[in-house]
Amino acid sequence: MQQNIIDPRLLEILVCPQCRGEISLVEYKPAEHGLKCSVCKKIYPIRDGIPDMLIEEAISSESSV
Repeated sequence: MQQNIIDPRLLEILVCPQCRGEISLVEYKPAEHGLKCSVCKKIYPIRDGIPDMLIEEAISSESSV
């Protein structure tokens, strides 16, 4: 996985907007990355290098695999 998808400093401060859980970078589809919550398992897509942290735009991790 490419490390330059998102600034690591940004990962340190972002939390899940729904439950405030810790997030981590994942590849949920080939060549599509997002931030996955460790608590509620929602995935927030990264589009053009910008994480889309809107709850309405979150993807259920069960539907992505």
